[in-house]
Amino acid sequence: MTMIWRWWAYWPAWSGYAAAAFSLLYGGLGLYWWAGGDGFPFAPVDPDHASGSILEGSRVEVVAPVIAAVGLLGAIVALVMTRRARPGRLSVGLVAFGWAMAGALVLIVPDYTLITLVAFAPLLLVFAFTGVPGDQAGVGDILYWHRTNLIIIFVGGLLWAAATLAYRRRVRAACGHCGRRHGAGDGPARHTLLRWGRWAVLVACLAPLPYEVTRIAWALGFPLGVTPDFLRMMQDTPGMLAVGLGCAVASAAGGVLTHGLVGRWGEVYPRWIWFKAGKRVPPALAVVPASIVSVTIIPAGLMFLWTPEVRGTWALYVPSVFWIAWGIGLGVATVAYHLRRRGACRRCGSGHVSDNGQDGVLFRLGSLLQVHRSARRRIGYDGLRGRPLV
Repeated sequence: MTMIWRWWAYWPAWSGYAAAAFSLLYGGLGLYWWAGGDGFPFAPVDPDHASGSILEGSRVEVVAPVIAAVGLLGAIVALVMTRRARPGRLSVGLVAFGWAMAGALVLIVPDYTLITLVAFAPLLLVFAFTGVPGDQAGVGDILYWHRTNLIIIFVGGLLWAAATLAYRRRVRAACGHCGRRHGAGDGPARHTLLRWGRWAVLVACLAPLPYEVTRIAWALGFPLGVTPDFLRMMQDTPGMLAVGLGCAVASAAGGVLTHGLVGRWGEVYPRWIWFKAGKRVPPALAVVPASIVSVTIIPAGLMFLWTPEVRGTWALYVPSVFWIAWGIGLGVATVAYHLRRRGACRRCGSGHVSDNGQDGVLFRLGSLLQVHRSARRRIGYDGLRGRPLV
């Protein structure tokens, strides 16, 4: 576990090479499919094994050469980003290309597969040992190639996002881990971040309400937004309404947890958690799951913009489109929470003392040992003049 953490801590150094490797390999697959190889993941298949990707059902002779060209170009761009970090027009173009790649691979190409994995991960783990109930032959009938490919693409998009962020920080002469520059301040004030976070949390809590209301109504027998025949079809399909109700309940519970991004209990454990009461909540405990949900719910909502099959029934279409606002609101609230809670950077020593009291002071003193000699001299001088070391 320690080795994995140390490896992850150096993500600004290796993310560019990882993005280049992904682009090269996937571009090579594009050449293979263009040459007539099997396994083109967007080819038309039976409805039971099709994905909701924007590329689903596309022609291999059209899409495969584009995949090959973009993949090979991406490998070159990613390698250039790891070698060159000087401001200029080229750096602007590289950053624009990197964010375009990340956005397309994370938000545009995938479908609802990622949020489904997040919501049903515990069940999939159980199904791997007990088998999938119903007509499915196994987990392979759930994670078939058209869906697995979208997971691979999503991971590649995350690599591109990390590589682009690291490159942008190097160009700005900022810390690769926290993005701060010495002498440039610590960003927006805490009360400003809290205000932004509250508005974002409001959006994130209101956006999924149409989905929750319709699914609960169906479970109670009310054909809200659907025809009575469609409701009877769902009632006759084992588990269909139960899954919808479970997702609605999970969404509502997530809305409650989302309030922790702006509430005091999101920073200090409340009294009803007796074994942790009064202790500091680790920021990662909120940032990691909220980030995962925010970046996986957006492509699920975007998918319905180019899925005409469900547009005749507004209760299937409209509530899911609001997931886009849900993901954006949750993402903004998560970023505001992270910026508000982060302490001094372990790498460069920049930033405020952590909100963990005495432990935060010790953490700050320890991080100062890693600062460049000139920076330490400047900070020490300010301390002698009576200025706070934050």
